Amino acid sequence: MDGHNLMRSVRIFGSVQGLRAARSAWRQRRTDARALPARGAERARVPGPVTGAEPLPGGGIVRFARSQLQIRVAAGGAVFWGWDGAEPEPSYALAGAPPEPDPRAGLEPDKDGGWRVVSERVTVEVSRNGAVEIRTPGGVVLRRDLPPRWWEPVRGGPARWVQRTEVPADARFFGLGGRASGPRLRDGSYRLWNTDPRGSFGPEDDPLYITMPVQLVVADAGTHLAFHDNSWDGRVTLREGEEGAGSGHDRPGTSEVRMDGGPLRCWVVVGTPARVLAGWTQLTGAPAVPPSWALGPQHARWGFGSEREVRRIVAGYQERELPLSAVHLDIDHYDAHQVFTVDREQFPDLPGMAKDLRDDGVRLVSIVDPAVKAERGNAVYDSGAAAGVFVRDAAGHEVRGVVWPGECVYPDFTDPAAREWWGELYEERLAQGFSGVWHDMNEPVSFTPFGDMTLPRSARHALDGQGGDHREAHNVYGLTMARAGYEGLRRLRPDERPFLFSRSGWAGMQRYGGTWSGDVSTGWPGLRASLSLVLGLGLCGVPYSGPDVGGFDGSPSPELYLRWFQLGAQLPLFRTHAAIDAGRREPWEFGPTVLEHARAALAERERLRPYFVTLAHLARLTGAPYARPLWWGCPEDRVLRDCEDAFLLGDALLVAPVLERGTDRRAVRLPRGRWYDTATGQAYDGPGQVLVDAPLSRIPVLARGGAVIPVRGADGAMELEVWAPAEGRRGGGLVVPDAGDGWEQAEVERYTTRLVDGRVVVKQKKGDGSGPPRWRVRVRGLAAG
Repeated sequence: MDGHNLMRSVRIFGSVQGLRAARSAWRQRRTDARALPARGAERARVPGPVTGAEPLPGGGIVRFARSQLQIRVAAGGAVFWGWDGAEPEPSYALAGAPPEPDPRAGLEPDKDGGWRVVSERVTVEVSRNGAVEIRTPGGVVLRRDLPPRWWEPVRGGPARWVQRTEVPADARFFGLGGRASGPRLRDGSYRLWNTDPRGSFGPEDDPLYITMPVQLVVADAGTHLAFHDNSWDGRVTLREGEEGAGSGHDRPGTSEVRMDGGPLRCWVVVGTPARVLAGWTQLTGAPAVPPSWALGPQHARWGFGSEREVRRIVAGYQERELPLSAVHLDIDHYDAHQVFTVDREQFPDLPGMAKDLRDDGVRLVSIVDPAVKAERGNAVYDSGAAAGVFVRDAAGHEVRGVVWPGECVYPDFTDPAAREWWGELYEERLAQGFSGVWHDMNEPVSFTPFGDMTLPRSARHALDGQGGDHREAHNVYGLTMARAGYEGLRRLRPDERPFLFSRSGWAGMQRYGGTWSGDVSTGWPGLRASLSLVLGLGLCGVPYSGPDVGGFDGSPSPELYLRWFQLGAQLPLFRTHAAIDAGRREPWEFGPTVLEHARAALAERERLRPYFVTLAHLARLTGAPYARPLWWGCPEDRVLRDCEDAFLLGDALLVAPVLERGTDRRAVRLPRGRWYDTATGQAYDGPGQVLVDAPLSRIPVLARGGAVIPVRGADGAMELEVWAPAEGRRGGGLVVPDAGDGWEQAEVERYTTRLVDGRVVVKQKKGDGSGPPRWRVRVRGLAAG
């Protein structure tokens, strides 16, 4: 460690904490040096030529001179392949047992000594040297995985490997978790290691808190998702292709996945974007549905400081008649930053305040960090030490790091006993009156002046009975913490759906809740990164997310704050938040003009609350994210594939946020069909590009012709807002009424719309027939049609 990094550590964490962090870093390095010896000489290996095959249900095993490959096509069409005996299980990504193999698919000889598996939705071809091709039923290649290569230490240890893949020249890459530079992933290298970026981040920063080896690839030939089920540190290098490159031939797009260890196994799901996300969530689990109150506006600040300040802020919303669903308390409400405690001096009656707020329709949400202050007399530490649930090193000693409370230990959430112990601790949060939790600092973080701010890589983890070290456990730490919290809340309050979102996670984290942007920088680039993160995470199966509205650090200008606020009001998680020294984020702090325009955005969010409830339940049923890229319904449209400054909210609305300073008009790229400006009623026909007004008072939102949107009427009751379909066209929509915040089965209502003699006819489909709508209907767009 050099003097510059030491001084930076002292500035960030304070002199005492900075020196503690420096000592912790030295301990980590010494620990890893002892427990993780250098790899030394390595042997390179490739599969070699094919030597035989063994058919099995859904596929079979293809044997090569120096490896073997298992291929399996599941009944739903998902393809699994694994090298060197890798099986689908154990896996932290899968929601349960792997899907059953397709009984109609089997391994059969192919040309040139290769093998193939043919199924209804996909064909898999294996060459005699170990290349794996995924083809459509019509024979078009979606991806070609070249024979892999391993490097095995001569003295033993985990083999690192590389898998190179070719995709069509026109393909575009999306996914890989939360990437601030997305949602389309340009040429470059992306690390697979959940990381606290040491402060606020912008589009140029990578990696961030949630990385996933999940790629969604969109091309003319079709859409597919590829998931390398491996939680080790790795890197994905992407290069888009080029049509007509060189001597007139296409240059394919390429993806190179490199992993430092762990199994070489992959799942591939093919089809339309909707079918791909449905298949992905069948594998990794349906997204948790947040309570309906969590779909309303929420307010947070690191630095409320006292019960009096919280009440003042809530009163400010009430006095100005601004809707508010929840207030989030950050670490400053704890006693000396120690988790599961309360600063009794500043919050003398937290349960009483929580009750008063809830009586006014405002819930309290608590931050929860995983680090536990390592101090005898701290009840959480004492009980955890007695139960033996903290992460240990190879010598059996507790691993310690430095976080906000000082020297800390970390629960091993990959241990079922630790998860159960941790889940029971949430009883204290519920007793304090909290209605939900947000997990922070759970990459996990240990303050260090250099390198990754995390635990030693040699730290030991249970890994649910498999055993291993932090190299394998790091990326799933936040996921397993979310599981511990979610399952604990379910046990403690079995009649209520838990509300939980987490800064860090991995594939499958949607089973337990959502996420947020983390510490996005205040500025116009940070605003753009906010949208990228939400769209990218949605394509990885995490539909409920949102940014720190206004940015985490610094002071946004009134214009920037308002544009961020207007975007946040159209995203799944709508929460203002700021750092302790970043100023306020209350709408009235930016002047009367901003206040009135923010009031309009809040009113529209509340009006659309039934639509957000519908999207939440449909995400659980279908895997479709609330916020979707414009190409969602027409991935063959190459222009839409490259459009990153607008998005679809469900099937019905197109949102075009303002992402640049001084903008009062903006171009909007439309998918095919009729679209109405919801503010003016002006009709436009796509595909194409239009120029629409974007005054400071609003951002452009367009409704699809024929759409049926559940909204809250002027009297507070739900009604259906129906936008007229174009002449000769039909429309419709799905509606899921709010059944409360328990576990009642969602009731999906189906509606159709058509234009008959200048009149919009709306029918509700019931069984084999149809009838009048259950709800009051308000038709819009007829005058414009």
